[in-house]
Amino acid sequence: MKNLKYIFILSTALFAFSCSSDDKDPENGGGTVTDPVENGQANTQYKPAFTGQTRISGMTTNTEYKFDVITTALTSPWGVKTLPDGRILVTQKTTGTLRIVTTAGVVSAPITGLPAVNPANQGGLLGLCLDPDFATNRMIYWVFSEAVAGGNISSVAKGRLANDEKTVENATVIYRSSPANPSDLHYGGRILFDQNGYLVVSTGERSVLQTRPLAQSLTASLGKVVRITKEGNAAPGNPTFPTAGALPEIFSYGHRNPQGLAMHPVTKEIWESEHGPRGGDEINRIKAGANYGWPTITYGIEYSGQTIGDGIQQKEGMEQPVYYWDPVISPSGMTFYSGNRVPEWENNLFIGSLSATHIARLVIRDNKVVGEERLLAGENQRFRDITQGADGALYAVTDQGRLYRIDKK
Repeated sequence: MKNLKYIFILSTALFAFSCSSDDKDPENGGGTVTDPVENGQANTQYKPAFTGQTRISGMTTNTEYKFDVITTALTSPWGVKTLPDGRILVTQKTTGTLRIVTTAGVVSAPITGLPAVNPANQGGLLGLCLDPDFATNRMIYWVFSEAVAGGNISSVAKGRLANDEKTVENATVIYRSSPANPSDLHYGGRILFDQNGYLVVSTGERSVLQTRPLAQSLTASLGKVVRITKEGNAAPGNPTFPTAGALPEIFSYGHRNPQGLAMHPVTKEIWESEHGPRGGDEINRIKAGANYGWPTITYGIEYSGQTIGDGIQQKEGMEQPVYYWDPVISPSGMTFYSGNRVPEWENNLFIGSLSATHIARLVIRDNKVVGEERLLAGENQRFRDITQGADGALYAVTDQGRLYRIDKK
């Protein structure tokens, strides 16, 4: 199939007529400072807890870059990771299979052998990660929605990618969230290894009013970030809680639908993206034992327009998001850029946006967002996940089945 190719160029000259040298970000090479990229009407009149928590100044990349559509042949891709040889491993949400895509756009046959998924609505085969020793053991780990007695759950499995890459061998479920519920929404579903070699997994609170309060419960694993071993046990060094029956795998709680996890390349801290309701999408820096507030505090409202709970945004003992959006962008998979091909992007956070159909670039300094840019907004694609390739380029998948490469021109 002939590759589709799009080239998008932003150069310093383009802005020379409208931006003076005073408009250049003096630190960290962030790019050209502009007005905030969000100028739409907010859903609420809620006030941010601190300056820069929302609608920060815009930032425009000065380095010329391009983006290519590598393939359009994927089926509902959800998670994407780079193999050691530079090829891209992709989960397909609705089919419950994997695909491998070369950087030239050649797509493998579906890779089978994974446990059955429940693909209804937001469920299916979700996020994945590679074992730190994948080059020698070929082990992969993934999250999927599993139908069990009582409803559906977010589960974690592992298996070995066969040498012929046609199947996953010895697939085993190592962790199951609880309790089960018939809802087919808000599974969370991202997974990564932390710097100590333990798995960090996000789970959603399943959306319905019955389960929403369980995000605050330490005896349920819904609406959490959990930290487990490769065998699925609670990881050593997890926080302890005074609550009787608190689950030892819980690392943080009070989350709604966390669909993005990424580890900062310098600090090694875990950052998270989280869907709000009507307003209140969040970026959080995950701290051990911290409560991120849902549904007690939020910058969003019900889809009906009513307030959520007491309609408060701050409460002692609950963490504030580093950044939030109102109206929402529906943030999904994300990655930090650690390459050097586009200097302005070093250590920036790139997040796939579903409803707002772009890739959000956040410039972060001292754990605060200081600039925001929207990339590929003209593509009208629901960007589901993004990762950095072995070649230093960014690779992003969309719900419509595309795989993009974004790189210096």
